[in-house]
Amino acid sequence: MISAVIPTLNSAATLAATLEALIPAVVEGVVRDVIIADGGSSDHTLKIAEQSGANLVLSEAGRGQQMRAGAAQAKMPWLLFLHADTVLDAGWERDVERFMDQVARGARPDQAASFRFRLDDSRFRARALEAVVEMRSSLLKLPYGDQGLLISRALYDAVGGFSAQPIMEDVELVRRLGRRRIHILTARAVTSAERFRAEGYCKHILRNQRCLFMYALGAPPERIAKMYGR
Repeated sequence: MISAVIPTLNSAATLAATLEALIPAVVEGVVRDVIIADGGSSDHTLKIAEQSGANLVLSEAGRGQQMRAGAAQAKMPWLLFLHADTVLDAGWERDVERFMDQVARGARPDQAASFRFRLDDSRFRARALEAVVEMRSSLLKLPYGDQGLLISRALYDAVGGFSAQPIMEDVELVRRLGRRRIHILTARAVTSAERFRAEGYCKHILRNQRCLFMYALGAPPERIAKMYGR
């Protein structure tokens, strides 16, 4: 039913937990195919991928390019794109099965779905950021890549899939889908807050917003990627 595609680049510290959260869905037959799309890791990422039994695809670095490469090897009618530092909540597969069943029965249109955003940080600043993301996702239908993306192969191909651009590949795909083809699931995607803690919440959020603003104004993704540090 689902091919899970996980882009990696020196993701050894978090990849095992991301894969472990998929095990119940693999056992139940919901996830039939797990693809690690690696962009040139030099740590133990490839070893973890090999030991997990996932299919390994080697690609040029860049999440957009890596997810394109992974999707090209996927065999199932549904694709689940998931960052390597994101862990899906227990029971997420039931929420996903309901969504896919509704699409199959025509109870809802062919849409893509994302999870609710959560950080693995107990501090108030994390809860405040989650509230902002919840509002953006619910009202504007603008989930980002760290919320995961579940999309049928047919819809993915129809909108042209992920762009190979070096940054904002998630924003670009969601824009092509449009608000009416985005659904926010009840289950949560718990993402590592390490980058927020390392840089500082305010500084990291301001930099992200600056990048989004530049992209909205039409700045080339390559220029934004240099500013972001990719």
